[in-house]
Amino acid sequence: MKTRDELRAEIDAIDTQLLELLNRRAGLAVEIARLKAMGGVPVLDPERERAVIGRACGANAGPLGRQAVERIFRAVMRESRLLQARTVRELRNG
Repeated sequence: MKTRDELRAEIDAIDTQLLELLNRRAGLAVEIARLKAMGGVPVLDPERERAVIGRACGANAGPLGRQAVERIFRAVMRESRLLQARTVRELRNG
């Protein structure tokens, strides 16, 4: 059986990986924002967000429950929208 410190070290390593993945995702969201700005497309895409949440919940094998997965992905997408909105504003304002 692993010690508490060993388990926490694993969690810390996973947290680092999560942060790297979230930042990769954010970088892609910025690229999408640039395309949205060029095409005059709104930042918010409710259909896409529903699809992302549905896909995440469908792929979830636990132990997180469906509601937890929804909350996590809604938070990630909210931050992506904020980043996209800032990017679009910056592009429009030069």
